[in-house]
Formats: sequence, C-alpha cells, structure tokens
Amino acid sequence: MAREFIVEADGGSRGNPGPAGYGAVVVDAATGETLAEAAEYLGVVTNNVAEYRGLLAGLRAARDLDPAAVVHVRMDSKLVVEQMSGRWKIKHPDMKPLALEAGRVFPADRVTYEWIPRAENKHADRLANEAMDAGKRGEQWSPTEGAVPREGRGELRDQPPPTRTVTTADAPAPAPASDTRAARNAATAPQPASGWASPDMGAPATFVLLRHGETPLTPQKRFSGSGGTDPALSPVGLGQARAAADALARRGTIEAILASPLTRTRQTAAAVAERLGLDVTVEEGLRETDFGAWEGLTFGEVRERHRDDLDAWLADPEAHPTGGGESFAETAIRIAATRDRLVAAHRGRTVLLVTHVTPIKTFVRLALGAPAESLFRMELSAASLSAVAYYADGNASVRLFNDTSHLRP
Repeated sequence: MAREFIVEADGGSRGNPGPAGYGAVVVDAATGETLAEAAEYLGVVTNNVAEYRGLLAGLRAARDLDPAAVVHVRMDSKLVVEQMSGRWKIKHPDMKPLALEAGRVFPADRVTYEWIPRAENKHADRLANEAMDAGKRGEQWSPTEGAVPREGRGELRDQPPPTRTVTTADAPAPAPASDTRAARNAATAPQPASGWASPDMGAPATFVLLRHGETPLTPQKRFSGSGGTDPALSPVGLGQARAAADALARRGTIEAILASPLTRTRQTAAAVAERLGLDVTVEEGLRETDFGAWEGLTFGEVRERHRDDLDAWLADPEAHPTGGGESFAETAIRIAATRDRLVAAHRGRTVLLVTHVTPIKTFVRLALGAPAESLFRMELSAASLSAVAYYADGNASVRLFNDTSHLRP
C-alpha cells in the first residue's frame, strides 16, 4: 500500500508585490509526524506567486521522501486550491508555469487538494514568515539551522541536508528599488516632490486615456471584461467614438495611438485614427480585467449567485472573481509594467491609450499613490477622457479625469 503524505504550504508577500517567502511541511498521514520542512525567501514577488512556490516546494519534498506516495495538499489559498483542482482557469503569466510544474511532480490521480482556514495552516505560515524576516535582514534561513549570515551561505550549501528535512535554497538579497520599480509601483506610485511642481525634467510622457464608447452591455451595467463575449460598439458607442475623435483633433497634440486588443477599444481607436490620420498599435497590456464567471452579469445578478465571492472581491484587491478571473492586484501589476514600458518608449510625446474602466482607474490610482479601494470611488463614463503626465524623475501628474464635455449636445 502506498504511503500517504499531507502537504501543508503557504506563501506571503509584504506589499503584494513585495518581499516574499514561502513555507511548506510534509506530514505522515498515518502518524502525524512531521517528515520534512521547506522555506525560502523569494525577493520581491506577489502573494499568489509565493503561494505557488510553497506548493511546489512541498510537493517536491514529498516526492523526495517517496515518489510513489499519495499526497493530500492543504492550503489556505482558495486561488491555488481551485486552480490546481481544475475548477478555475489559470490565466496569469507568472502562475501558469508554476502550476504546470507543480502538476508534474506527482501524477494527477495521486494528489488531492483541500482549502483550510488560515488558523489551521500555522506551521507553514510560520516557516514563510521566518524566511521573510531573515531575508529582510540579509540572511538565509533554514528550518533546521535558523538564520545564517549571508557570507556563510557557501559553507551551508556544501553540507548535506539534515535527515528528513529539506532546507531552504539560497535567499537573494532584496533587489534595489531601481530593479523592481514596476513591481513596487503596482502597490503604490511614487509620491510627488515637495512644492507645487516637479523640477524641470524636460517634456513628460503624457498619456491621454480614452475609455471606449458604449456597447450593448454598457447601459445595462453588466460586467464586461477581457474574458467575455468581446462585444462591439453599439450605434450610440460609434457616435461617442466619433465625438471623441473630433475633440482630440481640436486639441491637436496626439502623436501616437495604442489600443487594447478587444473589439470595442479597437473600434473606438479606429475612429480617432481616421480623424487624425494616424495608425493604431494594439497593446495587450491595456486589456480590461477578466471578470471570470461574472462576465455578462449585472452586479445584482452576481450578488444573487456568488455573494461570498463578491463580498471578498469588494474587500480585498487580491480576491478573484468566481471562476478564476483576474484580481485587481494582478491588474495593477500588469498596468504598472505596461506604464513603465510605454513611458520609456514615448518620453516627451503625447500618446492616446484607448482602453477600459479598470485600466484607466488603475493608471490614475497609481499616479496618485491611492489605495486599491479608491477604484470603487471613481466614476468613469463611456468615451470619457483622462490624462496623466509622467516625468523623468518618476513623478506623475494627473491632468484630467472623466471629461465628457465632448459628448454634450
């Protein structure tokens, strides 16, 4: 009869993304004896990535003990449990390879997954926090050796691992802020310099943010993200796109046009491009958040069918819509990376970004250094215009928000 192991794993990120680590424990299911522990400081990553790394480490430790074992995984991450159980889709590019790798450690028919409350996952949680604490001090931490100064890591690696225990891998020092700017800015934007204006840093990169015109779903206030039916503009929406094009032509400052890959944004961008005589470049990073199983539903319908998931989503930027959609935290990471890349490419230029509600609100939130809950406190109308300028020193200035004057008779 095959041996049975219980793997308990956890991961955490202080800042999400921020300094992160994981912990994992392998327990004999028959005796309750702890057979192996694993922990590692990961540098700056997201909470979800840290949780997946903890799962992967726990499964590998179980395989090292007995590759023919049957494993029951217990975690307090609903995301990881639902995705690895096959009930939620895995769409985030950072998690896909980790999930695939975890799925290859044992045959699928020998691994089961169970969600548990955080209070029942204290052992793995403690290991993860001890690894993060040591990483913050510039030390390596192992479940058996405790904290070890970084200069002693070479000697530690040359020693055989203790019996029945998997020790932590090398813990890199926290990366300099300049190396992790996109990730750190996903949690908070740089604060403006003191005084009324930024120092003279030359012409900024200015992003004019245009939300697409109405679709048939817009007046019904239905969730419409990147995972739904990809609706086209309605006749009203096409008229709004032309009105926005006229307004932008009067401004006369747009030098390039980038658009989300979804139909409604490409149609809106095409109307502007025709009026201005420019081409449209499709930018994948500007797509709307994926709302999972909520796509096409009204807020009321979601509350009726998925009340618990909706309440969690409203309270926590890391929570996902039902069915494995994209969290607001993940959207912020994507938008921050897109912003930094486009700012570097368009320094001194004014660029039109044709995108959606959540990306535009996120651009503004990050520029202001506002908390994630501010997303629920912004009103953004169809075909509205907003603008943010980005300076060479990293400061940002919100110039305009939700301007709909061009839509009035």
